Amino acid sequence: MTERNIAKVLSKNDTGETGGHQAGILVPKDEGILSFFPKLDATQYNPRCHLRFLDNSGSSWEFVFIYYNNKLFDGTRNEYRLTRMTKYIRLAGLVVGDEIILSYDGNRYQISHRRQRQAALNESGVLKLGSGWRVVQI
Repeated sequence: MTERNIAKVLSKNDTGETGGHQAGILVPKDEGILSFFPKLDATQYNPRCHLRFLDNSGSSWEFVFIYYNNKLFDGTRNEYRLTRMTKYIRLAGLVVGDEIILSYDGNRYQISHRRQRQAALNESGVLKLGSGWRVVQI
């Protein structure tokens, strides 16, 4: 299996600055991004997978990849999220515009981050909108 990498520029919602109550970071329904994560069984109600990531210092973090699919069960939600990341984001001191990088080498998941406050702004100083996710080619 080849190494897979994805990255996400953090938004105010991701860092908790909006005070919103949504759990975790929204993961777009983009096949390139979703293929990073294990497949979830959409016939189950809100299927999830617990994933253990190692950071650069060797600390272990457990995040949860979940498909909130209650729209398929007479609800309203139909979205993927990566949850239980708040502690990592806070302890790393990450802020809006910083980027998390998730890697998988076939054996283990890893997480790192990069400070990119400047990169989130365009030339006129306006925040760029979008999901902030991208597939990283190494």
